[in-house]
Amino acid sequence: MAQKATIYKIELSVSDMDRHYYETHKLTVAKHPSETDERLMLRVVAFALNAHEHLELTKGLSTDDEPDIWQKSLSGDIDVWVALGLPSEKVVRQSCSKAGKVIVYPYGGRTAEMWWGKLKSGASRFDNLQVINFSETDTAALAKLASRAMKLQINIQNGDVMVSVDDSVVYVTLDTWKSAA
Repeated sequence: MAQKATIYKIELSVSDMDRHYYETHKLTVAKHPSETDERLMLRVVAFALNAHEHLELTKGLSTDDEPDIWQKSLSGDIDVWVALGLPSEKVVRQSCSKAGKVIVYPYGGRTAEMWWGKLKSGASRFDNLQVINFSETDTAALAKLASRAMKLQINIQNGDVMVSVDDSVVYVTLDTWKSAA
């Protein structure tokens, strides 16, 4: 019998001083049976980094033709496409043709570095592509914060990210490998 997704109820308060965005989002996040706590928490942090009133979590791992997070215009066009992990060059290319802006958040330490080494030269042609790496240390610390009912506070200032749950705080360092033009 197939395993079912685990539902997480998250109250996410975002204070993004860089973009002057201050809002609380009540998220219901379905954690796919093959998804780790690390990846789940990265989805939430990526949501906070791109928070907008039209930003949505998608079906994620359970579908191949959607990113993890997206923001659509009122006409249905994809304004922002957010992917986690190490998508193939084909997926990156297709994403860049479908959306106004594509942000990939790789993670996994050396594996992510090897992925970027292979993709870097071909990715330079995509002006709408941004690649921002999460360190293994940070993602491991984020995974420890995961629980099925969370109240997260994420503060963003000068590119620095602070994630807090109750008395636990994790500082996340973003390493920009490629900026969008």
